[in-house]
Amino acid sequence: MARRPDLVGLTVLAMLSVRPGHPYELHRFIVHTHKNYVTGLPRSLYHAVDKLAGEELIVPVETSREGRRPERTIYEITDEGRHELATRLRTLLENPGGERRVFTAALSLIGVLPVPDALQSLRTREAALEGNVAGLNGHLKALRDSGLPDVLAIELDYERALTETELAWIRRLIARLESGELNWSGTFNRDQLENVLGES
Repeated sequence: MARRPDLVGLTVLAMLSVRPGHPYELHRFIVHTHKNYVTGLPRSLYHAVDKLAGEELIVPVETSREGRRPERTIYEITDEGRHELATRLRTLLENPGGERRVFTAALSLIGVLPVPDALQSLRTREAALEGNVAGLNGHLKALRDSGLPDVLAIELDYERALTETELAWIRRLIARLESGELNWSGTFNRDQLENVLGES
């Protein structure tokens, strides 16, 4: 059985690729931006930070305390962490393993990839979906040709409709990126992140 992707860890790497931060800031950002695929907060977040630090994908750079607030450790992403982030994110964009939640999470962080890399991953996903639609069409035709009533294959028709819808959406997204209508600098805008986080 394939291991489930670590969406919390992926989100931590993505946020720290913008600027160093401490777990409380990351928690606030996740809640404020409705990253609802991140569950089990705040425990899952602190667990992810500890795991990433143990793998040396992030490192502590400063510890501070303000007044009576708890001590806060600020982390930054390492070069290895940046490479791991790009690899994990591209993998999930290209092959989310049939879980729409996983693909939604990958899309929500796509801005940390350079646009050409994002486009390449989306084209790979487009090709896979085209293959899925062709396979479903072939399967449905074979079942109909064998005399099977449509009602006994209705779930396949539903799956085909969902896949066609996702494929159409991916094609529109690719067109927006190719035309320059949608663009980013390869990372989240630091000023925008500051506005979301406000005073830490």
